[in-house]
Amino acid sequence: MNGIVVHLQEGNGGDAVTLRLGPGEHARFGRGSARTPVELRLADEAVSRLAGEIRATDDHWQLSNLSTTHSYLVENPEGAGEYLRVPPRRIGAPIPFEFARVVLPSRRDTPLSFQVFAPDHVFLDAHAPGGGSWESRTLTAYSLDETATYFLVLVALCEPWLRDRSPVAVPTTPQIVERLRGHGACARLTARAVTSHIDYLADEKLRIVVPAATDDADRANRRNGKREAVVGLALKFGIVGEEHLTLLPPRTGPAERGR
Repeated sequence: MNGIVVHLQEGNGGDAVTLRLGPGEHARFGRGSARTPVELRLADEAVSRLAGEIRATDDHWQLSNLSTTHSYLVENPEGAGEYLRVPPRRIGAPIPFEFARVVLPSRRDTPLSFQVFAPDHVFLDAHAPGGGSWESRTLTAYSLDETATYFLVLVALCEPWLRDRSPVAVPTTPQIVERLRGHGACARLTARAVTSHIDYLADEKLRIVVPAATDDADRANRRNGKREAVVGLALKFGIVGEEHLTLLPPRTGPAERGR
C-alpha cells in the first residue's frame, strides 16, 4: 500500500470520516473552526482548534503534536500494550506500527481516538537466497502480517472452505464477530471493526477492485462481492491454508464439535 488510510469512527465528537493519503499528503485534526478547518474534527473542549497533523511518507507515517500542553498516545492494538507517547510540540514523529490508534485526552469518560492503517511492512520472500543486492531480491506479492487482527478476520472468512472444501456462503459480519469472540485479542471486536478490516484487506492488502455502487442494492452487492473476492483470492494463491486454522479459537457447539 502506498500512503495511509485514516478512519475516525462516529462518536468521537463528529461524523465518521475515512481519508486516504498518498505519500507527501497530510491531514489535520482538532476541534476546528471557521478559521481553522480540519479534516478530522474532534469536538471536545480539551482538544485544541488545531491539535495535530498526520503526514504520509513512502514507507511510514508521521505525527505532529501541535498542542502546547497535552501528550498524545499512539497505540499498537495488536502489540500487547505497545505504544508511543508523542509529547507537546513534537513535529514529525515517525510511527512504525502498521496499524495504530491515536489517542487524545478529553473531558469525556473515554479518550478520543482515530485509527491509522500505515504503508505495508515489506518482507522478503522466505524462500529467497540470502545473498544478492536489494534490487535483485524478490518481495512477497501480498504482504500480510499473520499476527494482525485483519489476518484473523481473513482466516475466519476462509474457514468454511478450508474445513469443508465445498462452496458455501461467506460468513457474515456478525458470524465473524461471534467466531473470534473467544480469541484474547478479539474479545471487544465489533461489527464495525470487522467491516473496516475487510475493507483494508480488499482495498489495500489484496488490491481488489470492486465496481462502484450506484444505489442501496448495488452497495449490498458490492459488500458481498468484496468479501467473496477476498476469500477467492486468498484461497487461490494459498495466502490462507489449513495450517492457519490453529490461529482461531476452538469452535464451540455440538454441531461443530462433532465435525
